[in-house]
Amino acid sequence: MASPFKSLVHDDECYDKSYAVYRMHTDAQQYREDFIRKILPDHLASIGDGKSIKIIGLGTGEGDYDIEMLSQMHLKHPGVLLDNEVVEPSALLIHKYKERAAQMFHLDPVNFTWHQMTASEFEEQWRQRNITKKVDFIHMLHMLYYVEDLGATVRFYQSLLKKNGKMLIILLSAESGWVKMWRTFYTQLSPPGTRTWFPQRNTAEIKQLLDEAGVPYQSYKVPSMLDITDCFTEGHETGELILNFITETVNFRKTAPHELREGVLRMLRDPQCSMEKNGRILFNKWEEFIIVEATD
Repeated sequence: MASPFKSLVHDDECYDKSYAVYRMHTDAQQYREDFIRKILPDHLASIGDGKSIKIIGLGTGEGDYDIEMLSQMHLKHPGVLLDNEVVEPSALLIHKYKERAAQMFHLDPVNFTWHQMTASEFEEQWRQRNITKKVDFIHMLHMLYYVEDLGATVRFYQSLLKKNGKMLIILLSAESGWVKMWRTFYTQLSPPGTRTWFPQRNTAEIKQLLDEAGVPYQSYKVPSMLDITDCFTEGHETGELILNFITETVNFRKTAPHELREGVLRMLRDPQCSMEKNGRILFNKWEEFIIVEATD
């Protein structure tokens, strides 16, 4: 039986529209910027050889957080060349990244190499070319939901790090209401054979993998919230777009069966997923930042 759902990640226009509205209603970006400006620089201080810093950014989006990280690297390593490989499957987001980078780094020494592909495709290409060079810094922003073998992906990219290299993984925390919702409704929202991502993945799985492998890391939890109040007003454009983004489905309210639609809405409002404050419903979208060390 064919699925009634169309994946949001396979419709660039709908995804970009939903993502833009989502960003306006979450405090995640402020917490991420605070982490990048206040905590990450201490970890970046020890990377590199004083001449150049090799970077791989996976799932970079339009580059806003990448650019902030590059700026912090310049502050920690003034005058050092940043050799930055950008891996992003969306042509539109790469275009936006290029525009921002041109404005920000026309004077600073940054060399960009652009790869319009997924992290899995980049890994395959890297292996086929038998590249032996090592990397100083790798970062992954909410992209591990889209790889088939989580452990193999983390191990591969961690193996590319130089002796003093670091890898930053940003993913939802196991305590997140987002994770709880997807654990409950994953089968209904993702009928077998219709989707190729795993939105219920979280940092507990990452930390278990690292612990079992004896890989050192540090983690930082961030109490991010998403205002989902408008999702409970049928026909509210903002609410519909946010609901689409949460379920990663185009026109979720219109295409989902009644029982599933009502179940998701109840779950979103459940105290284990959300809280009410000043008349607004705030969805718990806790994130966690994990700094992974090299093991060479």
